[in-house]
Amino acid sequence: MTLITDDYLAQQKALHATGQYGIVGFHWAETVRQLSQSGRKSILDYGCGQQTLKKALGPAYNVACYDPAIEGLDAPPQPADVVVCTDVLEHIEPECLDAVLADLARLTREIALLVVHTGPAGKVLADGRNAHLIQQGSRWWTTKLVEYFEPLKSEWYNGKEFLFICRPIKS
Repeated sequence: MTLITDDYLAQQKALHATGQYGIVGFHWAETVRQLSQSGRKSILDYGCGQQTLKKALGPAYNVACYDPAIEGLDAPPQPADVVVCTDVLEHIEPECLDAVLADLARLTREIALLVVHTGPAGKVLADGRNAHLIQQGSRWWTTKLVEYFEPLKSEWYNGKEFLFICRPIKS
């Protein structure tokens, strides 16, 4: 199963190279502090972008960072107690979404924080598409996410983002 196609990876690399893409992870630092029991659990930031979550949490937290579009962060990640994936899933190519969700579930030992923006992005890809390739509401996302995760909490955040705290469904 493909997580990202070569063409789309190249477009993502170009956006990340600007330094103005993948910069909102820090918004979720307090939630991650709670989920990780103040750093006692390992954390994986999946689709970490510019690593703003890791920077916000500081050196007391064991945060592994993965982003296939950033050299040095593109090695396949190891499982972690807490997996964080914020402002990433809406950027996934629709044909790769199931593979990415399965990968997230495989990597999550205990709990995941998934946050999805449901509307259009302010950025456009080099090919003219909106950077948010999947623009769907919370019902659609819930239906998709429960194929891989058991929901513990879901709510709207800022009226445009859908927060989903969950456990992986292990087969």
